[in-house]
Amino acid sequence: MIVRPEGGPRVVVGVDDSAGARCALSWAIGEARLRRLPLLVAHAAPLPPHVSAAGQLGCGVTDALRGSGADLIGRLLADVCGGPPDGVDLTALALVGEPGATLVRLAGEDDILVVGHGRRGPLSRLVRPSVRLHCARRSRATLVCVGPPAFDSLLERLAARDASPEHGADESRFRRLGRRLWLDR
Repeated sequence: MIVRPEGGPRVVVGVDDSAGARCALSWAIGEARLRRLPLLVAHAAPLPPHVSAAGQLGCGVTDALRGSGADLIGRLLADVCGGPPDGVDLTALALVGEPGATLVRLAGEDDILVVGHGRRGPLSRLVRPSVRLHCARRSRATLVCVGPPAFDSLLERLAARDASPEHGADESRFRRLGRRLWLDR
């Protein structure tokens, strides 16, 4: 159980390595600054099925998952705001467990829970349950879902198409157009 400093409200943000999580982290930092609330950045990594089925928790898997989660949080903070944000009381947690259930446990009634929202295909939804929907159904905290800006998600989709070998040169033309529009802002 995570004990809150002074027992007051805080901003809790769940992160992973996605555009939606970067936007959610950025929004949470701004909200924590604006409201002068402490910020809790949490990354929860589920145990791989083969590890939990075999009962091999003592083999260093949990330590490796926590270490990679801490590295991820450090990279995201460096990408979003150049390191730990100024003027915000920050706590970072790298945990092992199902992300949705972990975030619901961390966020209390008076907290603001921030999660990213992105587009996922049917196969991805089948393999990994939606953290956003889990939090929406079970959390008592105020839930804020932050999606990536439309332009950034468009560029990500076009970049993914450019990387696939079956798409031709006409896709890269759209990517160049997107870069040009981005630079003209």
